[in-house]
Amino acid sequence: MFSAFLIKYAEIGVKGKNKYLFEEALVQQIKYALKRCEGEFKVTRTDGRIYVHALSEFDYDEAVDNLKTVFGISGICPVIHVEDEGYEKLAQKLVEYVDKIYEDKNITFKVHARRARKNYPMNSMELNMELGGAVLDAFPEMKVDVHHPDVMLHVEIREKIYIYSIEIPGPGGMPVGSNGKAMLLLSGGIDSPVAGYMIAKRGVKIDAVYFHAPPYTSDRAKQKVIDLAKLVSRYAGPVYLHIINFTDIQLYIYEKCPHEELTIIMRRYMMKIAERIAKENECLGLITGESIGQVASQTVQSLAVTNEVCTLPVFRPLIGFDKMEIVDVSEKIGTYETSILPYEDCCTIFVAKHPVTKPNLNVIKRHEQNLEEKIEELVQKALDTDELVIVRW
Repeated sequence: MFSAFLIKYAEIGVKGKNKYLFEEALVQQIKYALKRCEGEFKVTRTDGRIYVHALSEFDYDEAVDNLKTVFGISGICPVIHVEDEGYEKLAQKLVEYVDKIYEDKNITFKVHARRARKNYPMNSMELNMELGGAVLDAFPEMKVDVHHPDVMLHVEIREKIYIYSIEIPGPGGMPVGSNGKAMLLLSGGIDSPVAGYMIAKRGVKIDAVYFHAPPYTSDRAKQKVIDLAKLVSRYAGPVYLHIINFTDIQLYIYEKCPHEELTIIMRRYMMKIAERIAKENECLGLITGESIGQVASQTVQSLAVTNEVCTLPVFRPLIGFDKMEIVDVSEKIGTYETSILPYEDCCTIFVAKHPVTKPNLNVIKRHEQNLEEKIEELVQKALDTDELVIVRW
C-alpha cells in the first residue's frame, strides 16, 4: 500500500541558517542506508520535509529496518500519495486509507490537515472539518477526540498530497558526518562498541583502532573485533579499523615496569598510539568505553593519569553508566552477543593480581623512564605495521 516515507527529524529543525547542511547530510545517510535494500529509491528534500519515494517494488519491513539505523531521523511515517483531483477524490482516498489500515474501527481520531500550498481551494480548518465528517459518515462507530485521539490522520497538501497516520520511532541524534570525526579505541568487550555507537549518534564519523597481541590473543579475538566494528557500522557507516600489533610493547612494559602498574602504563601507550593515528587521519578526538570505577584502570585517579598523555580531547560517553545500563544499549544495537564471546583481547592478558587503583603521575612517569631505551622504536614499529581493514555493514 505504501510507496513513500515522510522522514521526520528533531534537533536539525533548530539549526537556523545551517539547517540545510544537516538536512543534506541526513539525505546522504538515508541514501547510503537504502543501498542495503532491494529496490530503487529517490530521496528528496523540500520545504523542511524529507521524503523517500520507492521507484520500484521493495520490501517494506527491510526499508523500515534500515531507516531505523540512520541517526538524525526521529520518525518514519509511511505515506500514501494522492493525486490532486479535487476534494471529493481526497476524501475518498482518506476513507480508503482508514479502512485498510484500521481493521478495528472502534477508535477515536482527529484529522490534522496542513495546507502548505496556499492555492488549494480549502484552508486547513475547512479540510479538518470536512475530512473528519467524511470519515464519520463512512465509519459511524469512530469518534472524534481533538485532545487525545487514538489516531491522528495527517493530510499534507504541498506540491503533492500525502496522507499518513503512523509514525515509527527513529534513533534520533544527528546525521553521521555532520560533527567531524573521532578515533574509537575498540576492544572485544561490551563497552567500547556502545561508546562508538553513542558518539556516532551525535553526528561524529567513527574510525577505530584495535590493539592485537599475538600469540597471546588469537585470530578469533581479532575477527571478533572486526565483527563488532561491522555491527557498529550499521549505524555509523563504514569504519576504518586500524589493527596494531601491541605484543612487543606489552612484553617490554611487563619486563621493565612494576607489575601493579602494567595496566596504567599499557593504557598510556595505547592512548599515545591511538592519538598519533587519529591525527594522521584528521580525527578531532579519541573515544573510549571507560566508566568511572568499573575496573582499576577506570578510577578517577587512573583516568587522570591516562589522560595526561593526550593532547586531543577524550570522549567517554559511558563515564556515568553502570554495567547494566551499558549492557542494555549493547543488546539494543546487537553487539552484546558478539562482545561476550570468550576470545580475550590484549587488555585482559597481562593483568596484575593487585593493580594500582590510585596511581601517582610522577611515580608512573619515573617508572616509564625504564622504557626509554627501546620504547620509541617499538611504538614506531607498531605504527609501521598498522593493518587497515575497511568494515561495512
